[in-house]
Amino acid sequence: QRREIVIPDTAHGTNPASVTMAGYKLVDVKTDPRGNVDVDDLRGKVGPQTAGLMLTNPSTLGLFDEGIEEITRIFHEAGALMYYDGANLNAICGISRPGDFGFDIVHFNLHKTFSQPHGGGGPGGGPIAVRERLEPYLPVPAVVREGEAFRLDYGRPKTIGKVRGFCGPFGVFVRSYAYIRSYGPALREMSEVAVLNANYLLARLKDTYEAPFDRLCMHEFVLSGRKLKREHGVTTLDVAKRLMDYGFHPPTIYFPLIVPEALMIEPTETEAKETLDAFADAMLAIAHEAAGQPELLKEAPHVRPVKRLDEVRAAKQPVVRYRFEQHEDPQGAGEPRQLEAQKGA
Repeated sequence: QRREIVIPDTAHGTNPASVTMAGYKLVDVKTDPRGNVDVDDLRGKVGPQTAGLMLTNPSTLGLFDEGIEEITRIFHEAGALMYYDGANLNAICGISRPGDFGFDIVHFNLHKTFSQPHGGGGPGGGPIAVRERLEPYLPVPAVVREGEAFRLDYGRPKTIGKVRGFCGPFGVFVRSYAYIRSYGPALREMSEVAVLNANYLLARLKDTYEAPFDRLCMHEFVLSGRKLKREHGVTTLDVAKRLMDYGFHPPTIYFPLIVPEALMIEPTETEAKETLDAFADAMLAIAHEAAGQPELLKEAPHVRPVKRLDEVRAAKQPVVRYRFEQHEDPQGAGEPRQLEAQKGA
């Protein structure tokens, strides 16, 4: 009977993908003018057919949902579950707990909040925590402690079964556990500084780049470059490419989808004020260039070995490894380069 999962229109693409892979029907809910889940839109989409809500809080807009208690009440009164996507847990560690918001299931992104590398495919990790009433349904084997020893427990009649070959990327869990123990109570400071850094950058940039929501952000924020596009014909992509000339890796662009010409900026807790100021100065300089020299941005980057890629072709025909035999020797031999081990093979 319960075949529907609700997600907000700000959700990362992995959320609807997970819902679809699990065999559920996806129900989209709008965002209100404050950047929260639109509760009025939500009420008409929750009923006996609803299995739950999948929500990131703070959202991908970098905003803490001000109506989270009301949202939780709506779903629980309908007999549905609340699922917390922990992608943005970095903003609230030691400050608030998803369980206190009313969430029933939480997954933790170890590859973002708890030290695991985020780029290049990982290694990531997503351990899951549930309320006690859901514990019997967790996958097997479960690791249980008996005295001073541990064992694997398969004897759980309500389990959903085995979902992986073993217990997942165990080394990732050990590293994140060590990270958490090392920080200890300072995890709260980690989140506080991440939020402080983001709000500092927002304050410096919001008068030049449009801020779609006029409120304090959490650990990240979203700006819009539509003013530059409207007045000077410069796109967010142009801004991102020009940032490379200033020595900064571009932030995520064109996401969330509900913000036109979006720039998502997440400074994290590890950057010093000098770095934040250098980034803000670069962004402001680029906006000034857009007004006086728009072609400078349209042709950027200027100091990189590769300029603009054919991104449509890259998406359709990805090349994910370097092949020496397909490139000329940089020494100038003029012939396709071969590795020593390949010669005479």
